[in-house]
Amino acid sequence: MDKASGFYTLKGYQLNTQLELTTAMEDYLEMICRIMQSDNHVKVRDLSYQLHVRPSSASKMLQQLNNAGYIHAEKYGDISLTDKGRETGGYLLYRHEVIHRFLCLLNCSDNELEQVEKIEHFLDRKTIDNLNSLVERLQLE
Repeated sequence: MDKASGFYTLKGYQLNTQLELTTAMEDYLEMICRIMQSDNHVKVRDLSYQLHVRPSSASKMLQQLNNAGYIHAEKYGDISLTDKGRETGGYLLYRHEVIHRFLCLLNCSDNELEQVEKIEHFLDRKTIDNLNSLVERLQLE
């Protein structure tokens, strides 16, 4: 097949896209922001509990987010967001909410979380913004 056609495997598309955040890093950052909406204090145990992972796994991911400049995390201390983390995390929450509202409208259900979690990493900002516009129009009808 001609490479100009643009068809790749999922892994091929991922390799062609250089992203600073992995899908796992996005999940952690999104959860930190979600927890911070109701509590300004986020600890490794809170994060590991909410994401159903071991604290050691959460600690490793927090180190990556810290090194990338999204959070400040000290060993055994609170996790805080940098400006970069706050901005990116805000978008991740927005993206999640838009897709969730769309799937709930489409399926007439309030239980679409698993589907949202599976697809949210693969849609770009323009698609999310357009999907938000569509959802807003559909909700007016």
